[in-house]
Amino acid sequence: MQHDLIAQARTWLAEDPDPETREELGALIEAGDTAELAARFAGTLQFGTAGLRGELGAGPMRMNRSVVIRAAAGLAAYLRARGQEGGLVVIGYDARYKSAEFAHDTASVMTGAGLRAAVLPRPLPTPVLAYAVRHLGAVAGVEVTASHNPPRDNGYKVYLGDGSQIVPPADAEIAAAIAAVGPLADVARPEDGWQTLGEEVLDAYLARTDAVLADGSPRTARTVYTALHGVGAPVLTAAFARAGFPAPVLVAEQAEPDPAFPTVAFPNPEEPGAMDLAFATARRAAPDLVIANDPDADRCAVAVPDASTEAGWRMLRGDEVGALLAAHLVERGVSGVFAESIVSSSLLGRIARKAGLGHEETLTGFKWIARVDGLRYGYEEALGYCVDPEGVRDKDGITAALLVAELASVLKERGRTLLDLLDDLALAHGLYATDQLSVRVEDLTVIANAMTRLREQPPTALAGLAVTSAEDLSLGTDALPPTDGLRYRLDGARVIVRPSGTEPKLKCYLEVVVPVADASKLPAARARGAELLAGIKRDLAAAAGI
Repeated sequence: MQHDLIAQARTWLAEDPDPETREELGALIEAGDTAELAARFAGTLQFGTAGLRGELGAGPMRMNRSVVIRAAAGLAAYLRARGQEGGLVVIGYDARYKSAEFAHDTASVMTGAGLRAAVLPRPLPTPVLAYAVRHLGAVAGVEVTASHNPPRDNGYKVYLGDGSQIVPPADAEIAAAIAAVGPLADVARPEDGWQTLGEEVLDAYLARTDAVLADGSPRTARTVYTALHGVGAPVLTAAFARAGFPAPVLVAEQAEPDPAFPTVAFPNPEEPGAMDLAFATARRAAPDLVIANDPDADRCAVAVPDASTEAGWRMLRGDEVGALLAAHLVERGVSGVFAESIVSSSLLGRIARKAGLGHEETLTGFKWIARVDGLRYGYEEALGYCVDPEGVRDKDGITAALLVAELASVLKERGRTLLDLLDDLALAHGLYATDQLSVRVEDLTVIANAMTRLREQPPTALAGLAVTSAEDLSLGTDALPPTDGLRYRLDGARVIVRPSGTEPKLKCYLEVVVPVADASKLPAARARGAELLAGIKRDLAAAAGI
């Protein structure tokens, strides 16, 4: 077996076009490090509805040029098999390690396969690529990014010609085409022949961002902004300038792209400590809002002044921002359907129904939300907001930031804040309080065992609330296709448990609804909501054995 493993590694080494990963793999073979080799050759990185995502390094279980060339060749074969030879494939990339190389390899493979390839001019936000697919009439788009994953990761996200991320069965069909790719030497990879796009595609995207704002709306909100070492700062500041907002105060330590993400443990605004430098900047600048993008700027985080917190600022939950933007759009008189994933707060449905608007729930991910018929606004609790579906059929942290700033400006003119509007929503609909139990693991069997345990022994009560129904979402429902997840409905609460699709995490999404009689009862309702969420979290962890 050891001999087979070494032979497999040598075969891979002979094909590897990257001097860095060749050196890395050669050293592992020379050292006879069979444990590390076994981890890297335990299978292949699986192409799914999130495309590819994984740790950089040599071997088929890592992200590297060999894996990317095979993915590009499989995607090209899939497109050609559907009569799209000669069609345009647009390629974008962020500023992570190897992103530019992976984008170059993809352009080369597409060109060699008889497709036309166009690469964005430099590292740019993922929403610019999503926009460019439809704007340029492409048959597909590729974004090289690992979003908010750790520095050692990279990824490969695929869009089809409708501008949305792939969903089944396309993912399985592309995966099969990737698996059918033969030796890399047989994959044509010319040195040129593709187009590098100019600034006009970014200019067109920026011109489109104006569409999310109401004509003549106030633009007075002052912001502190962090790009978290990603690619968002130049595009967001340009969008704010075009719209006439005050120039955001940048968090200087995090404004420039840096693939090492040196000031944060994880480059995700939801992670503890990620916003510390932004809050420190805000304490000096005293803005109305703090706004953060994740490294590829498709997510948007919002924080507001809050004297009761140690930092002086409070991060709003994605569900809170999702409800605030919905209320703002309702006040603006929009029409269409509001959509969200099943793990997001059911408050959106209450807001939509009261306004006479349609409401849809989908599986997790904007690949599903963006496909809702008549979509006007979609959001997901993980800081993702689609506020201009005709322009970008995906989450977009730039246009979401503009819409938040417009809402804050409207409220500011009235002497009010985002927290005041949240109080209004609680009084109108009840207090919807959400939280998440998220467990990051080294060993993926921990997640599988927890799901098995919950399926075999579902809880009958959580935090003293009776479980009124338990659904295994892997069986599908009347409204949803099958997905690996569990949904519990309780008397005044809801819980969904699912493995993350992009990280080694088990995620449990908790929501409680507490009635509020009048404004004087809000503090007690919030305390009750926090108490119930803590109890559900505790009891669910025990039930899952995590």
